[in-house]
Amino acid sequence: MTSLSTEPSPSSDRQPHLLRDVAESFGVDADRYDRSRPRYPEEMIQRVIAASPGCEFLDVGCGTGIGARQYRAAGVTVLGVDPDPRMAEVARRSGIEVEIGNFETWDARGRTFDAVVAGQAWHWVDPVRGPGKAAQVLRPEGLLALYWHVFDPPADIAAAFDDVLQRVAPDAPLQTPGVELQEANLKRAMDGIRTAGGFTEPQRWEFEWERRYTRDEWLDHLATTGTLTVLPAEQVAAVRDAVGAAIDAVGGAFTMHYVTLASAARLT
Repeated sequence: MTSLSTEPSPSSDRQPHLLRDVAESFGVDADRYDRSRPRYPEEMIQRVIAASPGCEFLDVGCGTGIGARQYRAAGVTVLGVDPDPRMAEVARRSGIEVEIGNFETWDARGRTFDAVVAGQAWHWVDPVRGPGKAAQVLRPEGLLALYWHVFDPPADIAAAFDDVLQRVAPDAPLQTPGVELQEANLKRAMDGIRTAGGFTEPQRWEFEWERRYTRDEWLDHLATTGTLTVLPAEQVAAVRDAVGAAIDAVGGAFTMHYVTLASAARLT
């Protein structure tokens, strides 16, 4: 395996937006999620802002407010929408306003926005109803911007994860190369925008960047991934021990290569 993912496999019998058991598992330890999940590349944040006709954003599936805080720091006003009160509470502690609900049925109460954005979250939204709802709440020429991370750990660390997972939890879900999965998520999103209509042809953006992880930082992150959030504690411990040993073997830290894939379309 050359890439890891935190999300459900596109080959599942159910589409990702129907996998509510996985979607709702991330709030089990929302504080860990907030401190360990990667931020978004500043180049992408600035490109989304530049492409938007104004600075009032709606962040769909805002979670603990990771992306919302980055937009706020850049001068944007952000309202978050998330179905998980546990995640929303962490976002609120950092000053992000969040309303609880699934985006497709969320009541905007007549409010409109310059941009609707979603980081690591749009696969939980119905691929056609989602763009339709976005069209309802966007101002003229408003922007719909959707994005996902793909990450590529060193081969020895990725192999340790694969090997131990196959040994202790061979039927564990979500064992899918991240690049294939996130490309599928991106394609599903772009196809949904086209099907819903009302938008320009969605553009594809890519942003490459790197982050250095210590052993503890990566194990903290690993505990928030879709695979481990649904496994029993003893299996999670076995995975952490094996991956931790692999990181120790390469000096206790490593550099992760990321690509953030994005799609952006304007309301016509």
